[in-house]
Amino acid sequence: MKKFFPVYVRVPVIFFTVFALMEYFVDSGDKPAFIKYPMISLFLFVFLFILIAIEITLSAVNRVMHELLSPEEKAQKELEESLSFKESTWFKNLMHKLTQTAPIEKEGELLMDHDYDGIKELDNNLPPWWVYLFYICILFGVIYVVRYDVLGADDQEMELKKELAQAKIDVAEYMKTAPDLMDEKTVVLLTDAPSLDEGKTIFTTNCAACHRADAGGQIGPNLTDDKWILGGGIKNLFHTITNGGRDGKGMIAWKGTLKPKEIQKVASYILSLQGSNPKDPKEPEGDVWVDDSAPKTDAAAAKPADSTAVKK
Repeated sequence: MKKFFPVYVRVPVIFFTVFALMEYFVDSGDKPAFIKYPMISLFLFVFLFILIAIEITLSAVNRVMHELLSPEEKAQKELEESLSFKESTWFKNLMHKLTQTAPIEKEGELLMDHDYDGIKELDNNLPPWWVYLFYICILFGVIYVVRYDVLGADDQEMELKKELAQAKIDVAEYMKTAPDLMDEKTVVLLTDAPSLDEGKTIFTTNCAACHRADAGGQIGPNLTDDKWILGGGIKNLFHTITNGGRDGKGMIAWKGTLKPKEIQKVASYILSLQGSNPKDPKEPEGDVWVDDSAPKTDAAAAKPADSTAVKK
């Protein structure tokens, strides 16, 4: 084996295998383990030193043992070392254990009566590796049938369905806490002062040129009345700011400039200006928007009594 794996191959392979295992099992964060922990560097240095020392010692022992051999033993050893990989004794022993083939000189004992145009058949045993693999396949088949057909474990299709369902739940949970992945379906109205102040700053910087600083309307519509061209409410307003207004004559889409969280804040600020009655507002445009999802109060749901009804 030493002929096929010389010292200049063995030492680096063993050393870097230990080095890789240390890096894998030692949690060192974003730095290599041998840099973050000096003791690991010291251990690797000592290990390499011992590894080289062992190789030197074994080499010296082999030289001494070689000198103690008789001339016949030296000749036999040199002959074995000159053999190729497939001709080596250990390789032949390994192949015999794996195949259990009979030597050529004993093939006469294995001949069968079959003869096909001069081709004769040998009664060789099946290779052990093939027999063991066959037994493993049988055992695997039994375990598979018991697990999936008897005990009713989830098959691949069911596992996929469960993973997809769990993925949807995980995405929905993540969307609740990931402002930059917000959309018009998940956005909520903000009413706290810091968010509205930030929304006012965004509005003054980006929207006042068309809607005026007081949102009374200039090129763009008045944002303080109760009429909306594309619908009111936080969800509609978020969608309009994100994707833009009407094609050809509406506002541009701001999704490439503002982040979803910023759009949420400016939309919330705009809605906080409802009914502020700025000076000289632009005429209302669009239709009165009513939130259909808002719960109706008893007073709003109650119908007025018909005064023309005939009293009995």
